[in-house]
Amino acid sequence: MAEVLRRVLSPSSAAGPEEENTAEAGPPLLLLCGPGSGKTALLFAAALETAGEGRGPVLFLTRRPLQSLPRGTGAALDHLRLQKIRFQYPRSTRELLHLLCSAHEARGPAPSLLLLDGLEEYLAEDPGLQEAAYLAALLLDTADHFSHRVGPGGGCGLIVALQTQEEGDSGDALQLSVLQRYFPAQCWLQPDAPGPGQHRLRASLEPGGLGPRAEWCVAFRPDGEMTVTPWPAQAGDPSSDKGSSSGGQR
Repeated sequence: MAEVLRRVLSPSSAAGPEEENTAEAGPPLLLLCGPGSGKTALLFAAALETAGEGRGPVLFLTRRPLQSLPRGTGAALDHLRLQKIRFQYPRSTRELLHLLCSAHEARGPAPSLLLLDGLEEYLAEDPGLQEAAYLAALLLDTADHFSHRVGPGGGCGLIVALQTQEEGDSGDALQLSVLQRYFPAQCWLQPDAPGPGQHRLRASLEPGGLGPRAEWCVAFRPDGEMTVTPWPAQAGDPSSDKGSSSGGQR
């Protein structure tokens, strides 16, 4: 399952198991979804997987503490991994900007992964297009700064989650188009017909020209357990990533 999570949330994760500890971070990824999609659980699962790869710590930015830990990753109760995840809670856009601008002053090991959950809440405070572009550029610049501190063969990945409206207005569409210029790699989470007692999503990964489009099935059971498996290949469907089905089963 670890390999599948890396493929869903890191477009360049094509390295084999023997290369995982030295693989460079993938390009910045924008995670797009609707309300109640399970994006926070996916982000936290990505944080756990990265924390267990022998790399640097993970910086997780969100406005409020997580209420529960996702299950089914095989690492949710690993205290050594949990200790490598640094949570920070900027409550406003101003606090977020201050945190990012002061990143170069932070001491200790540089993060190997930077996660931001709830970008839409910060953008709602300053809905202008210039403000959206500035925040996106600052996130990329911060990740790039951390990458230089990590050094060659490592780098700092960046995943930003944005909740979209089902019927967004023209301002929301323009704002999204600005963000997509900074995040050419995108993963869309769409609700799918669930199985018995499940909440299921279809994750469509557009790797921004780094490879073919791939799709995955993300399912949540009532007890909170999460599984990620390759989306069933359909005959004549060129978007199916048939070569990445190994390692998708728990």
